Amino acid sequence: MFAVCRNAGIAPKDIRWRLPQLRRPADIEDSLAGSACDLTRVTARLRSSLLDAAILNLLPSERPLRNAAQSDIALHFRSALARGDGLLGAQCVHEMWMRGAFPSNVEQALKELWSCAADSIPDWLPMRYVDWLPAAYEAALGFRASGKGRSNIYMVLLDYRDRRGGDYGVYVGMSKYSPAQRFDQHKAGIRSAGSVLKRGLEVLTGPTLHLQWIKRADAERIEAGLAEALASSGITVKGGH
Repeated sequence: MFAVCRNAGIAPKDIRWRLPQLRRPADIEDSLAGSACDLTRVTARLRSSLLDAAILNLLPSERPLRNAAQSDIALHFRSALARGDGLLGAQCVHEMWMRGAFPSNVEQALKELWSCAADSIPDWLPMRYVDWLPAAYEAALGFRASGKGRSNIYMVLLDYRDRRGGDYGVYVGMSKYSPAQRFDQHKAGIRSAGSVLKRGLEVLTGPTLHLQWIKRADAERIEAGLAEALASSGITVKGGH
C-alpha cells in the first residue's frame, strides 16, 4: 500500500485523509446504541418483541416466563415500562409473584406498571398484592371441565383487613354472566352475596380463565371443589355452593 502511495505522491502519514477508515467494533456499538446502557436497552427491546408473539395467547397459569432467568425478567420488565406494554409487564410481575418474590418487590412492580401502562394491563393481573395468589392458581389448575357450555367460574377478592389478624379472603361462585358482569351485579345488590357486597374488592380473573364457558354440571362440581381446595390452603373462603 505504501508503494502505491509513494507512486501517487502521497506520504504514508496522509493515508487517513485519502482512504476511509475501518470502523472498530466499539465504534459500531457506539453508533447503534450510544453507550453500553443503551445497547442493553436495545437488546431488551428486541427480546421483548420476540416475546410479544409468544405470550399474547397464553394464560397466566401457563407462565410463559417460567424458564426465563431473573435477570432477563428484569430486562423485559424495564422494557415493558419504557414501551407502556401492560401485557409483557403483567407477565413479568406474575412470574415474580409465582416464584415467591418479596411482597415489597411485587408491590413496587405493580405500582410502576400501573403508573406506566394502566391502559394495556390485562384484567387477570390483580391491582394489589395477595400473598396466597400462587396457592389459588395451583388449586384452580386442579380442575378441568368436560366441555363447553354457558357457565363461568369466578373468584372475588374479599377484604378482611378490618378484623384482627385478618387479611384477604375469596368468594367462589358460578354464573352465566362473565366474572366482571357478575361482580358488578354483586356490588349493585343484584342477587348479591353479602360478603361480596360489603367486602368485595376486585375479581381475581387469572386463576379461573380456563374455567369459562363450561357445562353447568361441571361448573357446579368445580365451584364446590374449588372452594374446598382453597379453604384447605388456609384461605378464608365464602360461596362455593
